[in-house]
Amino acid sequence: MRLFRSFLLLIFFALGACTNVEQSKDVYKSDATGTELALQVCSACHGKTGQAVSDQFPKLAGQHQEYLLIQLSEFAEHRRSTPNAVAFMWSFNQLTPSQMNELAQYYSSQAPMVGEPSNSPLLARGKSIYEEGIAGSNVPACSVCHGSNAVGRNEIPRLAGQHAKYIAEQIHLFKSSTKRPNGVAMMALTHSMSEEDIHAVSAYLGSLQVGSK
Repeated sequence: MRLFRSFLLLIFFALGACTNVEQSKDVYKSDATGTELALQVCSACHGKTGQAVSDQFPKLAGQHQEYLLIQLSEFAEHRRSTPNAVAFMWSFNQLTPSQMNELAQYYSSQAPMVGEPSNSPLLARGKSIYEEGIAGSNVPACSVCHGSNAVGRNEIPRLAGQHAKYIAEQIHLFKSSTKRPNGVAMMALTHSMSEEDIHAVSAYLGSLQVGSK
């Protein structure tokens, strides 16, 4: 019942959030396009162009299509079981392959997310962890997979400009749970990170303003 109420509340805000798409169309029918879903429903949490304002929800703007498709599939199959996934995404298990592909394409085609300027004293530490890792803790450099500018590629997500709070939450999940099964490899890479390490690298990534894909 709680999940159902959350879902209804989400729809209420979503349908009131967009004025650019015909509101009378039933976006839950199989003929709704990915763009219509993005603007009429997903925009409530992620913004019309994927530049989510609330750090409770990830920015999707400029994220890689391949990565987004993997996540949509995990939500639809109820394999990604983080609290927000259960509360906000598990209800979207009727999306067709075409709709998921169009949604992923829509967000990946948007201008890439950019971070917020920051004067955090943790930035230098975060940059060092991202580029060089933590030798004494056997934590490899994040840049090995996510690239020198943290823009990722294909199924490896773009991190540059993502909400720092969201990144930190995901690292905690990777470190101590299996609620994100597709990221199980991250468990071994993050298990030795301290709280300060996590917040430092998250602050650094959240401050990046790399505009290119």
